[in-house]
Amino acid sequence: MLYQPEKILVTGGAGFIGANFVHFWLQNYPESRVVVLDALTYAGNRANLLSVEGQENFRFVHGDIRDYDLVLSLLRDEQIDTLVHFAAESHVDRSIHGPDEFIDTNVIGTHVLLKAAKAVWLEDPLAPRPHRFHHVSTDEVYGTLQPNEQPFTETNQYAPNSPYAASKASSDHLVRAYHETYGLQVTTSNCSNNYGPYQFPEKLIPLIIGNILDGRPLPIYGDGLQIRDWLYVDDHNRGIDLVIRQGKVGETYNIGGNNEWTNIAIVKLICNLLDEKFAGNEAMKKRFPQAPQVSGGKGEGLITHVKDRLGHDRRYAINAAKITTELGYSPMESFETGIRKTLDWYLDNEGWWRAVMDGSYRQWVELNYSQGH
Repeated sequence: MLYQPEKILVTGGAGFIGANFVHFWLQNYPESRVVVLDALTYAGNRANLLSVEGQENFRFVHGDIRDYDLVLSLLRDEQIDTLVHFAAESHVDRSIHGPDEFIDTNVIGTHVLLKAAKAVWLEDPLAPRPHRFHHVSTDEVYGTLQPNEQPFTETNQYAPNSPYAASKASSDHLVRAYHETYGLQVTTSNCSNNYGPYQFPEKLIPLIIGNILDGRPLPIYGDGLQIRDWLYVDDHNRGIDLVIRQGKVGETYNIGGNNEWTNIAIVKLICNLLDEKFAGNEAMKKRFPQAPQVSGGKGEGLITHVKDRLGHDRRYAINAAKITTELGYSPMESFETGIRKTLDWYLDNEGWWRAVMDGSYRQWVELNYSQGH
């Protein structure tokens, strides 16, 4: 029998993947009630939810997942039956330079959510039944792969190599423990690299797009041959939807795009696509006068190799056979269609990423990349 969510709490719903999930969910299930809890730290942006603000079945709450009393009251007052947990510090570079925040949010924060869910769903006499606690994790918990190794499956041993990955691995274990020990109805998904609208500009694809348009260097770690499996964000959300509704309680599902690219190949592809956009397009040239294409150059001329970061995993790749076989999952977007959609979104939403980049993010990126981090 399918599980039918009715009232959903989305943590981190103003972030990149969380905001896309909120849009996806309200579009596909307009009868649902969606409550977003987000602390609006550097990567959270309430503007990501502008189009759903004011809807009767949507509520935004500015708060921290580590606030037990707040989480408890939201679960009770809103009669939440499903919690979808996106909230996390997620940038590897930041975790290298400041790991404390990652432990606080990703480990302690997840534990607070689990405690509150247990109190309401398992210990409260008026607790709604059934319920789901869906935990969104990452392929980075599995460590790194050699070029000839098979992609990660759900049975791979955890071997995190960065403070970020270690904090997510810890949270995965806590979620599992609350199911095995207390019977909390949980599911977990570990996804590959997401891309798409609303992605914070410190990540590779939006960083490259913005820097080309502004004629700024394109920083590439080391030789740029690190390999990632890329997944369009709404294909990820389709996978989460399937896991919540049809997945087995207590199980983990890998969600991947079967789409491995080296970082340098991704950068060169975006350069070429923007070269095409600028060709003969005077309006584009007027909008972005600093872009190299305006003066006859090409995006690839901005590529700058910088010192590789500490503990940089060489390759991630997800084997999504389990979710495909058991739940019928398959990505709808090819990388060709997904990257073009993403590029068009950033061109159509210049005001959004300009506003983000004009904040403290720009200084952080300039400081760290200039030092080769």
